[in-house]
Parts: sequence; C-alpha cells; structure tokens
Amino acid sequence: MTSLDRNAVILVSGGLDSATVLAIARDAGYRCHTLSFDYGQRHRAELAASERVSRALGAVEHKTLAIDLRAIGGSALTDDDIAVPEDAAPDQSIPITYVPARNTVFLSIALGWAEVLHAGDIFIGVNAVDYSGYPDCRPAFISAFEVMANLATRAGMEGDTLRIHAPLMDMSKADIIRRGIALGVDYAMTVSCYQADTAGWACGHCDSCRLRRQGFAEAGVADPTEYYR
Repeated sequence: MTSLDRNAVILVSGGLDSATVLAIARDAGYRCHTLSFDYGQRHRAELAASERVSRALGAVEHKTLAIDLRAIGGSALTDDDIAVPEDAAPDQSIPITYVPARNTVFLSIALGWAEVLHAGDIFIGVNAVDYSGYPDCRPAFISAFEVMANLATRAGMEGDTLRIHAPLMDMSKADIIRRGIALGVDYAMTVSCYQADTAGWACGHCDSCRLRRQGFAEAGVADPTEYYR
C-alpha cells in the first residue's frame, strides 16, 4: 500500500477527451486537482472551458499556468503565420498542429504539482485510436514518462509508485463520448476546435472538429457543438 494520498492531478484542456478523463478519475474516487495551460494557443476559449468543466465535474482545485510556447513556435497552434489545415484527408504523417514537446512539458509540471500534493496519480487524455499523428500521444511515450517520473522524484526514490493514467488510449472517439455521457459529462461545455472563436464556437473544418463530429455521429448522439460556419 502506497503512502501517497488519493489526490490526483488531471490535465484538462477544455476539450472533449480531457473532460471525459476528469469524469473517469472522479468516478474512481480520486480527489481531482485540475491543471490547464495558457501556452500561447490560438484562442482562449478552451481555457474558459477548462474552468467550466472543472467546476461542473467537481474538481477540488483548478489551476491555469502560463507558459509561452509561442517563443519557440513550430506549430499552427502557436504561430499565426502557419495556417491550421482544413478539410484535410487523414494520413499517418505528423500534422502541423503538433506542438513540439507540449505533452512532455505539461506532464512535467503536473508531476511537480503531484509531488506537492502528495499525489501518486496523474491523468491525461491522450488517445492513439483516432490517430492525430502526435508522437506524444502514444503508449510508448506514456510508459517512458512514467519510468522517468519514478526516477526523478522524491516519492519514487522513497519507494512510492507514481502512475500516469491514459484511460482513453485504446478507445474510439465514439466510445469516449458514450463513456462520458454515462458519467454525466455535458459536452456542450467543452471546446475542441483548433481555431474556435472568442465564444468557443467551432470552425467545423479542422482535424479536431472532424474527429469530434465523426465521434458523435458514430456514437449516435446529437452533437452539441456550436459552429460558426
């Protein structure tokens, strides 16, 4: 039995997947501390959504940390000179919406907060089935980070086990939506679009919108998303 508490840090972006992960962690009995990042993304609507989702799903505490990933750029989400692809045919290449090292940075900060909270569990909503081409959404990455986390922390050195949970890893978008609805998630609160407007309405044409819309259709659930075009 670990000496760590039932506290958990949940990475919450304001999107569909992370809202489902928060609901899963809450249902499992964790005291959920949610963490979001203002990293220089194209819009702030997802940050407002992360606060709404955290409140609605019973987070004990919610933090939004500022990190300037625009300073390094390299992604359509952090560089206004790089267009977000629209209506692109899916393939297995790494898309321009990949933000270099984003999940590595996010998980590292979540790890630091977990140490402060005496929490042994971190949850993240990465998924490898509806493949987006992001290298930091693969099982191998999550496993490697967990190994590193147990080498790099006081808790790991003292014999406690830190766990990185990715409960959506092998689920389709439709299955994620069904699971979330069963756990009481209101997906109208969430924002998934890469280029949402200030009200959180979605473009309906980026990869994230395409996967979200397809997921609701395959789940047989009405899509609550508001589209601005």
